[in-house]
Amino acid sequence: MTEMTDNTVNESGEKQKPRIATAALCGCFGCHMSFLDIDERILQLVELVEFDRSPITDIKEVGPCDIGLIEGGVANAENVEVLRDFRRHCKILVAVGACAVNGGVPAMRNQFELKECLVEAYINGIGVENPQIPDDPEIPLLLDKVHPVHEVVKIDYFLPGCPPSADTLWTFLNEILAGEEITFPYSLIHYD
Repeated sequence: MTEMTDNTVNESGEKQKPRIATAALCGCFGCHMSFLDIDERILQLVELVEFDRSPITDIKEVGPCDIGLIEGGVANAENVEVLRDFRRHCKILVAVGACAVNGGVPAMRNQFELKECLVEAYINGIGVENPQIPDDPEIPLLLDKVHPVHEVVKIDYFLPGCPPSADTLWTFLNEILAGEEITFPYSLIHYD
């Protein structure tokens, strides 16, 4: 792999920094929090990369990116659209966290039919008033099952964990940006 920091040159002949984007599908947003937990090292990362769509920039649409970090499972039509758009725009797409890698907690509903889940939540749920299953067209259409991201698009790297630690994300980004082989010490890839 070539060193990503020697990426491309802009119109004025200056080297451009690699672009990183992040997105969350269905899940808890914990992987993004873990990313932000790299704390002051984020300032070192800003020296190496430019951020596109992320909680750091609050950009809503993804542009052309070198690395995309995607967290969450695929539970509805909007998740499918966001994920496919991310794949189109990112040279390298990384599944981050258990929900992206295997469906995680959101996939626990896969053992039931979708209608059973909706009836339990909106009709028979404790404390439900005015029972009705929402059908507003603004609500994304739920898929019958929650899928890990690799069942929808090609994924280049997988970072498991719930969430992966900030140190795991930091190590991964530094190694991939330097064009090095991705290696983790045991302490970053074991889960109790």
